Amino acid sequence: MRAQPKASHFIGGVYVEDKDGAPIDVIFSATGEVIAQLHAATPAIIDKALDAAKAAQMEWAAMTGTERGRILRRAADIMRDRNHDLSVLETLDTGKPYQETSVADATSGADALEYFGGLAGSLTGEHIPLANGDFVYTRREALGVCVGIGAWNYPTQIACWKAAPALACGNTSVFKPSEMTPLSALKVAEILIEAGAPAGVFNVVQGYGEVGAALVTDPRVAKVSLTGSVPTGKKVYAAAAAEMKHVTMELGGKSPMIVFDDANVENAVSGAILGNFYSSGQVCSNGTRVFVQKGIKEAFLTRLTERLEGAVIGDPLDPTTSFGPMISEGQLNIVMNYIEKGKEEGARLVHGGERIKGDGFFLKPTVFADVTDDMTIAREEIFGPVMSVLDFDTEEEVMARANDTEFGLAAGVFTNDLTRAHRVVAGFEAGTCYINTYNDAPVEAPFGGTKASGVGRENSKAAIEHYSELKTVYVRLSELEAPF
Repeated sequence: MRAQPKASHFIGGVYVEDKDGAPIDVIFSATGEVIAQLHAATPAIIDKALDAAKAAQMEWAAMTGTERGRILRRAADIMRDRNHDLSVLETLDTGKPYQETSVADATSGADALEYFGGLAGSLTGEHIPLANGDFVYTRREALGVCVGIGAWNYPTQIACWKAAPALACGNTSVFKPSEMTPLSALKVAEILIEAGAPAGVFNVVQGYGEVGAALVTDPRVAKVSLTGSVPTGKKVYAAAAAEMKHVTMELGGKSPMIVFDDANVENAVSGAILGNFYSSGQVCSNGTRVFVQKGIKEAFLTRLTERLEGAVIGDPLDPTTSFGPMISEGQLNIVMNYIEKGKEEGARLVHGGERIKGDGFFLKPTVFADVTDDMTIAREEIFGPVMSVLDFDTEEEVMARANDTEFGLAAGVFTNDLTRAHRVVAGFEAGTCYINTYNDAPVEAPFGGTKASGVGRENSKAAIEHYSELKTVYVRLSELEAPF
């Protein structure tokens, strides 16, 4: 099985290679097989990409928003036409089941391109009348070159979530995928060129942390957008802030999901599955602290374990497979260490907790019950298929416990009392909240966190504020006076 691209990088509208860069093995996590080898960007490659983006930016910004939007919408159409091939590539890149990638990855990337393509022509300033006929008008202007740094769980989607608003506003972009999933973003770059984007508007360079660091601190870069862990985000945020660059940080979480005893148990279990085991638990917004009111705790656990037995674990390229491997051996070992800590600290293992024998990095969906707030598995982001179920008695109690975390990315509540539902989400210290659902992420809605979970918002009209800035122009029509 091979998925070797034409070259490692896509710069100025063409594939570019420099084998002096450190090798990057692309491993299909279902088998452990190396399916491609790329090379990290050398300083020369980084310069080439940033120069290409800088050179293309003025021409791109000079186009009307409608013209830019037409290109983005055309790219969205191409992505949808090629959804099967892109989904297979995403599965090879990440190990996620085709059943998932075919409905959640290239499709959501296309949604972003279409949405911001439609918005591009509407990006205008405003007229502000003042006394004596004077007035102020504002111009919404591009920032310049934007750097995107992606995570390995949604490589196609993240590339588009960062590219679409940036390009709609007239910026150009250099995107660095995770070194573990370097393949999918190259196809996004290809498609944008095919759709009519000028060369250099969207560039992809590969690499490890030092490549990201070089991009973040380069004076040609006006904006940095990162999807990643909190520790990485703090480093990137500090480096960007030192040079007064614009930033968007979409980081990790340890999000609460509260299930009241009047909730529809079947729906609550569905939410818990989506919020813990989709993408084998490798989703930043996952609701991994599931607080279940004591009156339905056992019914919830019984139904949850019954449904987990129905997970189809196996070859992610098989459309019947619904649960795939972890991204890597290293990540699997991290998760296994957390499972051992859960056992050591007294949590009750209800389901899973074992690596599946054979090739690949498979781990059974894992559920702990009787978890307490001070346990490691309830405090730290695991980023794997491990759910912690905690008991609670009252709303007041559970709200204090739910918010007792440094993170604030997401939170959810399941209840049939809508008054309580709205009261609870108003009390959550989280940027993205859910009522009787979990992990929905339509492009029309802002996505992002509070506290340690991030800065800024992705998607929706809110993203425009983070990829453009306002210029204020004061126009005096009356006589101008001075004191001397």
